[in-house]
Amino acid sequence: MNIVFAISEVEELVKTGGLADVGKALPSALHALGESVTIVMPYYKVLAEQYNLPSITEQQTLFTEGQVYQFDIRYMQWNNLAVYFVDSPDHFMRDGLYSNAYEVYEDNGERFSFFSGAVLQTLKAIDKKPDVIHCHDWHTAMLPFLLTHDRSGFFDYCKTVFTIHNAAFQGVHKLEDIPFLRHHPSILAQVHGGYINMLQSGIEYATKVTTVSPNYARELLTDLGSHGLHERLVSRSSDLSGILNGCDYTQWNPETDPYLPRNYSASNLHAKQSCKEALQTKSGLPVKLSVPLIGMVCRLTEQKGFGYILPILDELVKHNLQMVIVGTGDPKVCMDLGEFAQQHPNQFAFINGFSSEHAHLVEAGADFFLMPSQFEPCGLNQMYSLAYGTIPIVRSVGGLKDTVIDHSHCDKGTGFVFDEPTAEALLACIRRALLSYYEDTAKFREMQVRGMNTRFTWETSAKQYQQLYDKIVH
Repeated sequence: MNIVFAISEVEELVKTGGLADVGKALPSALHALGESVTIVMPYYKVLAEQYNLPSITEQQTLFTEGQVYQFDIRYMQWNNLAVYFVDSPDHFMRDGLYSNAYEVYEDNGERFSFFSGAVLQTLKAIDKKPDVIHCHDWHTAMLPFLLTHDRSGFFDYCKTVFTIHNAAFQGVHKLEDIPFLRHHPSILAQVHGGYINMLQSGIEYATKVTTVSPNYARELLTDLGSHGLHERLVSRSSDLSGILNGCDYTQWNPETDPYLPRNYSASNLHAKQSCKEALQTKSGLPVKLSVPLIGMVCRLTEQKGFGYILPILDELVKHNLQMVIVGTGDPKVCMDLGEFAQQHPNQFAFINGFSSEHAHLVEAGADFFLMPSQFEPCGLNQMYSLAYGTIPIVRSVGGLKDTVIDHSHCDKGTGFVFDEPTAEALLACIRRALLSYYEDTAKFREMQVRGMNTRFTWETSAKQYQQLYDKIVH
């Protein structure tokens, strides 16, 4: 099949978050299965500065009522994949992808609506008729709408798959701020109170809608878990499915990880202690190898469960434990964590920032990894933690529920899971985890090994997407 990925970021080329991981890994896994995969993405300033790629066609022109848009198409062969770039300096020659430091670009609705139209124009210009265009998140959510109303005949047999990576980000913009769509003859049906919700449009017009874990797909069909999209998603429920993201074990493997002072494996866990010592030292904590160490690496946002964590810190440090939290984000959360670290320097460390070295060291050196998320479409850190023999403590939401089995399932348990969205429930869960650490070293070791032998591969995910594409094309 001819599969085109329309996506706003791809790891190794340009990245702000987990979307980029999928942008690299899934096309590569599909290619390995024998599919023909093409990526189309914006030509951002950071890419232009790094690659300086040639234009491969004459300049392209898109017309909308009262507007003329011109752009170039640039190309590179990358990781055995063809990648085409939409080069429109007015839209993409900026310092950030979606924002300038903390300020979101006010014309994001216009930028990415144009990008969706430019993807279709690019495919015509290079004469590539796809069987499936796979769109990702709100940035490409208008593409199924534009394709449905394309009258050229070029896409008559093309189907669309729209993947929701995080339904909290919906691309809601005033129609009057989107000249590219403003005069489209069919756009008014997408407008409510003068605003257009791009994610909603993608859900409505795509052939199939997917999300990044089976449990998140179920949550999206509930009023509580749908971020306000409940009715739209329920109306498309027969076309909605959840396919779990994979994990890149070439990057996250304790046997080969270059960031670790010593590598280790499921059959030789002893060197994990060296990683713990290195993490304690790097984080400014006293080296105490027998004390359980809880680690956390994340964006410091409400979504990641800080509403449950902050109220119980005083209770937690009454226990014989250490904690390391690494991340950036909400200034208030940063301030609270920083103050607490100053008050408890022997038990609690907060690193306000992010580095790959520290992230890998936390995964390897901690005994437990904390992910008490409010919601978590898929989550990757719990997969990394399992691979590193670091026991996840998670809330049973989204992909966390699909990937971590609670300790109470004795011979299958890989972590500690709690349900209630409360600080008290998290505290009880952490106490259960600490008890298991102290009470039965042999069983704790068994749980670590079980986690390390668990695999969530991109090959498995790609095969499921392959089946989905096949179903809609044939």
